Amino acid sequence: MTDIQKIIRLYKRRRDNKYLSDCYEKNYAIIGFGNHTIHNLFPVIQFLQVNVKYVCCSSTKKAELIGKKFKGIIGTTSIKDILNDETVAGVFVSATPASHFEIASEVIKSGKSLFIEKPPCMCLKELNSLIDKQRLFGFNTTVVGMQKRYSPLVSRLRKEIKGRELNSYSLRYQTGLYPEGNEIYDLFIHPIDLVVFLFGEAKILAMHKVKSTKKGGVTYLLMLEHDNIIGTLELSTLYSWKDASENVRVNTQDGTYEVDQMERLSFVPSVRTIGGIPIEKVLPTKSSNECLLSRNNFNPILANNQIYTQGYFNEIKTFVEMTEMKNGTAEEDTDFMTLRSTYAILEELNNIR
Repeated sequence: MTDIQKIIRLYKRRRDNKYLSDCYEKNYAIIGFGNHTIHNLFPVIQFLQVNVKYVCCSSTKKAELIGKKFKGIIGTTSIKDILNDETVAGVFVSATPASHFEIASEVIKSGKSLFIEKPPCMCLKELNSLIDKQRLFGFNTTVVGMQKRYSPLVSRLRKEIKGRELNSYSLRYQTGLYPEGNEIYDLFIHPIDLVVFLFGEAKILAMHKVKSTKKGGVTYLLMLEHDNIIGTLELSTLYSWKDASENVRVNTQDGTYEVDQMERLSFVPSVRTIGGIPIEKVLPTKSSNECLLSRNNFNPILANNQIYTQGYFNEIKTFVEMTEMKNGTAEEDTDFMTLRSTYAILEELNNIR
C-alpha cells in the first residue's frame, strides 16, 4: 500500500467514525405524517438514527399502519399522550398549517423541545402569542423549519457578501397554482424569510398584486429596502409546478452572486474599466462565471442530495443536537423571535386586496 493510499484510507476511516460517533439518546415524537414529513423530514430523522417513540396523526387507520410499518414506533392519534410522556424530550410538528399554532402552544406549555414546520402560525399576533408563551413557560429549544437558512449554499452566500458593498438584489420564486391553502404563509414565507436572513430587517417600498381568474393563482411584485441594500421580488403561483423556479441574484461592487434552484452558487466578477470605459466595450474579453458551490449529480452521497442542499438535513440535525445539548446553539438559530420581520412583511402582503 502506497503512502497516498494510506492517507486516503485514514481519511475515509475518520469520516466513517465521525458519522458512527454521532449518537442520540433522547426520545422524540412526530406530530403529522403527511407527504412532506414522509419524504423530506423522516428520511433525515432515520439517517441520524433519532429515537422516535411516537408518530401522531388524525387517522386511527393510519396510526395502526405506522405501528406496523416502523418497528418500535407507536402510532397514535393522541397528542395528549405524547405531551404527558416524560420520556419524550422533543417533538417534531409537521401537521396542517392551520393547526400549527395550537399544537405549538401545547408543546411549549409541556416544556418539551419543539421543531415546527412552517408556517408556525398564520399572523403576527399569533407569533407574538407564541413568544409570550415561551416567556411564561420557559425558553426550551425551538427551531422553526425555515430550511433555506440551513442550506450550505445560503451559508456560503452569506459569508461571501459579508463586508462587501452591496448594490441590489433580485429574487424570483415561481410555482404553479396553489388552490389548497394560503400561498403567502405556506409558500412565499420562504423567499421573504430568505432575504430577511441574508440582508436583515426590511420595509416595503412598493408592492403590487396581480390577480388571476384561476383559483390559487396570484403574483406579488415587491421592492424591499434593508439597511444596506434594496431588492425586487417576484412571488408567483401563475407558472408551473413542473418548471418551478427559485433564483436569487445579489449585485455587489465586486461582482454578482447567483443562487439557482438551491443547486448552484456562482459568481461573475465586475467588468474592469480603463479611464471609466468598460474594457468589454472596446476589447474582446472572456466571460467569467465561477462556480463557488454546486450539487454534484454524479456522486449520490449525502452532500449531493437535495434534502441536504435545501437545508432539511442541517435544520433537523441542529434541533436534535440542541435538544441533546451536544453543541450548544447554532449560528442560524431559527426561533420565533427571529421571524418577526418576516411576519411583518407577510402580514402586509396578506392585507392587499
